[in-house]
Amino acid sequence: MKTILDQQKFKVVIERLAHQLIENHGDFSDAVIVGLQPRGIFLANRLVAYIESITKFKLQYGKLDITFYRDDFNTGKELHIPDKTEIDFSIEHKKVILIDDVLFTGRTIRSALDALVDFGRPQKVELLVLIDRRFSRQLPIQADYTGMVIDSIVTQKVKVNWQENEQQDEVFLIEHTKNK
Repeated sequence: MKTILDQQKFKVVIERLAHQLIENHGDFSDAVIVGLQPRGIFLANRLVAYIESITKFKLQYGKLDITFYRDDFNTGKELHIPDKTEIDFSIEHKKVILIDDVLFTGRTIRSALDALVDFGRPQKVELLVLIDRRFSRQLPIQADYTGMVIDSIVTQKVKVNWQENEQQDEVFLIEHTKNK
């Protein structure tokens, strides 16, 4: 197990991402933030809280569950328990900033785009991720905002620990070995 981001660097990365959003979206009058359930909302919560604390803007922030939009929903490999979608504003003609913790194959983001269309037609959709595993893409999806890029192989796993769940903010690269 290798530490990619410790608690101090984790905080710096989140603040940098927040400042990039402020630089690109100003007062957020035509932008909304949508965190992907379940783990993207930890990052989205932090970003929204930090941006609101330094700008005094009230951001439109929603949470999106993509369970029933996943292409592996009916494969029977694992039980998918839906989370709650909370989007109580229109995304019509807005710039939507989708937020997730790790961009891996791109399939989660494709599902999120499908789900988002049920709430209207955005002017633009941007993607913000904490970690981009760039060599693992199965679909042509890339992030507009990236906390850190990790070059990893299929046998490795990126594990993001959040203070809210695991009592400390950290990102690890874990080597998976097959049992013989």
